[in-house]
Amino acid sequence: MKRILTLLLACVMVLGLAACSSAPATTPTPSAAAKTSAAPSANKGVPLKVGVKNNVVGFSYQDPLTNKYSGMEVDLANEIAKALGYSGVEFTAVTAATRTQLLDAGTIDCVLATFTITEERKKSWDFSSPYYKDAVTVLVEKSSNIKTLKDLVGKKVGVSTSSTSAKALATAMAEGGYIAKFDTTKDFVPSSFKGGVTFIEYTDYPSISSALTAGTIDAFCVDKSILATYMNDKRQYITEKFSPQEYGVATKKGSPLSAQIEKLISGWLKDGTINNLIAKYKLS
Repeated sequence: MKRILTLLLACVMVLGLAACSSAPATTPTPSAAAKTSAAPSANKGVPLKVGVKNNVVGFSYQDPLTNKYSGMEVDLANEIAKALGYSGVEFTAVTAATRTQLLDAGTIDCVLATFTITEERKKSWDFSSPYYKDAVTVLVEKSSNIKTLKDLVGKKVGVSTSSTSAKALATAMAEGGYIAKFDTTKDFVPSSFKGGVTFIEYTDYPSISSALTAGTIDAFCVDKSILATYMNDKRQYITEKFSPQEYGVATKKGSPLSAQIEKLISGWLKDGTINNLIAKYKLS
């Protein structure tokens, strides 16, 4: 009897397994399958962190009343974020001295801050194709009677910390024969330059402008597009412009973002988008 019960039980188990194996496999609905196979964008739900200046009208300026940013570089940042699927842009105000520090630290993803492309800088950071071309010049008070590079000999010139403006001015003055020539291949330290013009460094442009008004310095040197913010009826540019400057979007060396941004900037240079922004903000 025991043997018969065992055989019957075995038969029931075999039939049960056969029934299970013949049941159709459960498959997800098409919509569910699409959801599982679709890889979400790596940028979805996160903002693009961009370093911009907050005091350069036309490029990147922060309204002190609304705290909102506006300008060509701000528009470019928003377009980059949109094209790459970011949720938006998180702006951080930077200066010439802090922009690369914040980029290296990972606090920001890229820099759009009138950042001049140089061969030396390209060794440390990636740059996109230039989206704007400018040149350096000097702003002075009309009452100073300073009109040319020659008139700057023996004068005090305000420049931004970590900018290339001081070296550009000294080089132009040396090439013009107004001061002694110096080795331009060596590191240039504005505060210790003793070649016939004195440089005083400031952390931001408003401070240089205030120093010019107060007479602490005789001249304010930087890219002309930046100086335009600080022009008024009592001031004038000197005659010369020198040292062409090309602005590019800076990213960490070897960052995947570098190639993505370069593709966008190159495309916008070709299709007129960037020229339209230059015209929009009257930067030409």
